[in-house]
Amino acid sequence: MNGDRASVRNLALHVRVQLCRFAEFAGVRQNIGAGDPSYLIHPSIPNLASFHSFVAWRYLRGVQGRDGDRRFLRFILIIAVGGVAIGVAALLLALAIVRGFSEEIEAKIIGFGAHIQIENVRNEPLDQAEALTAHVIRHEAVAYVQPVVSEFALLRRSAREIDGVNLWGTDMLPTYLQGAIVDGSRALGEDSSGATRLIMGRSLADRLQLEIGETVTMLSTRTLSGSAAELVRARPRFKQLTVTGIFETSLADFDETYVFTHIDAARQFLAYASDEVTRLDVMLHDAAQAPDIVRDLDGELGLGVLSRTIYEIYRGLFAWVSLQEAIIPLVIGILIVVAAFNIMGILLMVVLEKTREIGILTAMGTTRRGIRHLYMLLGGLIGGAGTAAGISLALVLCLLQMRFGIIPLPAEAYYISVAPVSLRWTDFVLVGMIALVLCTASSYFPARYASRIDPIRVIRFN
Repeated sequence: MNGDRASVRNLALHVRVQLCRFAEFAGVRQNIGAGDPSYLIHPSIPNLASFHSFVAWRYLRGVQGRDGDRRFLRFILIIAVGGVAIGVAALLLALAIVRGFSEEIEAKIIGFGAHIQIENVRNEPLDQAEALTAHVIRHEAVAYVQPVVSEFALLRRSAREIDGVNLWGTDMLPTYLQGAIVDGSRALGEDSSGATRLIMGRSLADRLQLEIGETVTMLSTRTLSGSAAELVRARPRFKQLTVTGIFETSLADFDETYVFTHIDAARQFLAYASDEVTRLDVMLHDAAQAPDIVRDLDGELGLGVLSRTIYEIYRGLFAWVSLQEAIIPLVIGILIVVAAFNIMGILLMVVLEKTREIGILTAMGTTRRGIRHLYMLLGGLIGGAGTAAGISLALVLCLLQMRFGIIPLPAEAYYISVAPVSLRWTDFVLVGMIALVLCTASSYFPARYASRIDPIRVIRFN
């Protein structure tokens, strides 16, 4: 019996000594009497949650190992915070770029082709264009309707410099193209000298070595028909036009193919009647209503008229954009998952280094649930610090990209020369919440292991 009492007395003294050491580590002793370790055995803690927060924050900010060397544990905690920060920043940056890319491509395609295109199913001109336009414009969702005359033609500068183009006759340039003029004017029709204006892409102008003010000849074989011998003897229609504007959109298929002139000049050149058009371009107030409007128009305009959304016309391009929008964030999001599992391993290392302190906290009266809560809180603090750093880094990089364009893209592959960025606060909130939840959840198993440590064993043998 006396031997058991002596063992308990020695253990109590050992606990008091360890408590004093822990007090010096945790920064508590400066608030109490230097020779009063009994205060620590029965501490008066008014708020247990604030005690857990204090210890967890102390571990995160000033952790040190058994030998008093802080460098190793501090280094691995910095790695944990940095891993979360890099994962969050990479995911937010990827979301901003992919969404910006999708919006930019969509704006370019819709700017060229409108939300809905109405054509003749027999690949012939639409007649009664004014009546069709008046019918379509009655829909409340329709912003405006633009008639277009468009046919294949040959553009000739000299005997050696000739190329096939798609002539686009219109009352005004497409919306997106109006802001893409890099040289000359965007005006259509005839100039003061009576010459017909022509606007073309930079790629086509460079290939034909054309500059503003030069005259080119356009040839059309649309009206030619008959046998092969008759076609050889026939003469194509031709017209001289003056280059007055050059645009550049980074969409190679458009810059190299389309040329624009006034619709009246195109009608005359292609032998269209005054009330004939190739198609009607319909712009809506809300692009999301395009499928519903198409269904309505198909029922109203009859079998000879075909209505299609721009997403159907360029289905392959939009599918490619959607694929990138779905896969890239998923792949980069794995970085956050890896960082969360990294926190699990790092917290296990912290637990192994802090077994003595865990025993002391248990001897002070902290329950196993309290120990578990403490280490899960530490995991949450690591995740919170990393998430805050990652969000800040992503925001700075996005703003730099928007201002200086530090991430270039090959225009021939992506139709854009600089990676576009689209910021949405919902992305930052959602990614931040997911990162915090993953980091906190990954700390459960280390926290559970820490809560099962036997305090008497670790105090006696450490």
